[in-house]
Amino acid sequence: MTEVARAAAADPGAAGQPMLDRLVALLDLEVIEDNIFRGVSPADRPIRVFGGQVAGQALIAAGRTVPPERHVHSLHAYFIRGGDPSIPIVYEVDRIRDGRSFTTRRVVAIQRGKAIFSLSASFQVVEPGLEHADPMPDVPGPDDLPTYLDLVAKAGEKLEPFRSMPRPIDIRYVTEPPWISRDTGPREARNQVWMRADGKLADDPLLHVCVLAYASDMTLLDAPLARHGVYWWTDKVIGASLDHAMWFHRPFRADEWVLYDCESPSASGARGMATGRFFAQDGRLIATVVQEGLLRIVGQ
Repeated sequence: MTEVARAAAADPGAAGQPMLDRLVALLDLEVIEDNIFRGVSPADRPIRVFGGQVAGQALIAAGRTVPPERHVHSLHAYFIRGGDPSIPIVYEVDRIRDGRSFTTRRVVAIQRGKAIFSLSASFQVVEPGLEHADPMPDVPGPDDLPTYLDLVAKAGEKLEPFRSMPRPIDIRYVTEPPWISRDTGPREARNQVWMRADGKLADDPLLHVCVLAYASDMTLLDAPLARHGVYWWTDKVIGASLDHAMWFHRPFRADEWVLYDCESPSASGARGMATGRFFAQDGRLIATVVQEGLLRIVGQ
């Protein structure tokens, strides 16, 4: 374990640049051997490893084996077992293919000799081609919206743990979060938030992609929960990410505001599906996300 990563795991911090620096440190994997890396988790994760963290670390591991002129354009991942935050995670990279334009990598995250997560990622050299994209929804800007902590305060004691949870990502809800809208019953299966890394990131495109991958696992399942007027901690909901896919369309900075526009086309069989689109503040569509998550309502 690197000294920076050890400090990041031991001191969770609160918010702002110090907390973002700790996230960057967590993504700075230790090299064990060729194609083998090791990562840690922050000390404040009491139950299981956050899915966005293991996805970001796995993508870093893959990217460390790819020439810097090739940029990740897609990833497909499965969450296999819950990760234990008290022990390191080993990432094994399989160099599937190095072509003239595309590079493919497969990564398996391992704890106690068992796979907890698998990821396939594809990288491509920059090429010209067709250009079009959906427009960004018309929404209020992030500076016109309440902070995350302001909204959590409205929920009272049930969401009190959220107030002290360190957050390297600044989040501003455009739509009412489920813990507020639940009081008025079910609503549209949609969730919109502005997000940005809460500080300044280095000019490394892979780092910005991995931070966005980390953030993409946050608030995505709010969309199916909002449709049914339930939420974590305020109701008896058991949930976990099952799989996750992302496509990166255009360059961006994760330390600048991006709109995360999420909706849920379906929920069935104790699973909820959500799709998300990331837009830069200037309206460019920068990434698309699809995830299915486990959503069990206890007592049903």
